[in-house]
Amino acid sequence: MKTEQQTIDFSNKVFHLEAPFPNETKLPVNQHEVEKQPEFTIEISNVKHILWVKEICDVTLTSALTRGTGISGRPPELLEEKIKKGEAVMAFALDGSWAGFSFISSWDNDRYVSNSGLIVAPQFRNTGLAKKIKRKIFELSRQKYPNAIIFSLTTGLAVMKMNHELGFVPVTYSEITNDEDFWEGCKSCVNCPVLMSKERKNCLCTAMRYDPKDKISNI
Repeated sequence: MKTEQQTIDFSNKVFHLEAPFPNETKLPVNQHEVEKQPEFTIEISNVKHILWVKEICDVTLTSALTRGTGISGRPPELLEEKIKKGEAVMAFALDGSWAGFSFISSWDNDRYVSNSGLIVAPQFRNTGLAKKIKRKIFELSRQKYPNAIIFSLTTGLAVMKMNHELGFVPVTYSEITNDEDFWEGCKSCVNCPVLMSKERKNCLCTAMRYDPKDKISNI
């Protein structure tokens, strides 16, 4: 005798299933968003910015000691002069705190211009501010000395990449200024003995330069 199997209809049933991970913590949606970077104002220097010179010097010295290479110190008197003459750029956070700095100098009767002293306050590093300062100081160089060859010496890969984006190319030391006053500034760098032993032909820094004539010829 065959036993008939009953078919149960589940079509109208509602099942309440427990969560597979009952103790799982769900994060609010906004915690998955990328953290916003701080905003800055970057302006050409003037006499009101002199009060920041000590902080700039202190942060530069600390960075030089931390890295142990590639940063030469500048006397506060020089930075004051650059700031007064409008040959520097200053960066500030929205709360008014100092955030970064860089300055320019001309050499060989304005034939060459150096972009130097790029520094960012520790709390604002890795925010993209260095690149913004680099572009602003480059624009200031082109504005004040439109026919000059702009150059930069650096051991930092990040600065090399920024220079490259602006049109700089690596060159030998013979293709930048021979002005003795410029090289005098290298004496405060820890690598100066290397530079002098190489008769100033090369050092640990990479020389990069931007020649406006090259850009015109390539148009």
